Amino acid sequence: MNTDTLRGHEIYYDSEQWRYKDNDQSTIKHWKYRACGYCNKPNRPDEHDACLGELPGVINACCGHGDSDEAYVMYEDGKTIRGHEAFEAMKRG
Repeated sequence: MNTDTLRGHEIYYDSEQWRYKDNDQSTIKHWKYRACGYCNKPNRPDEHDACLGELPGVINACCGHGDSDEAYVMYEDGKTIRGHEAFEAMKRG
């Protein structure tokens, strides 16, 4: 069985689609409605991650949902940092 994580939730592939391990729901239909599996906060209406909010000078970011290796920050000037460096930048705000 293929397994992975999506926004901090364990998922598996059932030969047709990815599903959440805890309730078997399709990730395609339900990912927008699931709170972050790390901080347990729901998505914000403006689609920013609730645990990050808005970071000054940043156009896109992901906290990694508990996995700092998956974190990234994309700045307005085109610079992108990833992993632990990004995780630390987010904590500084």
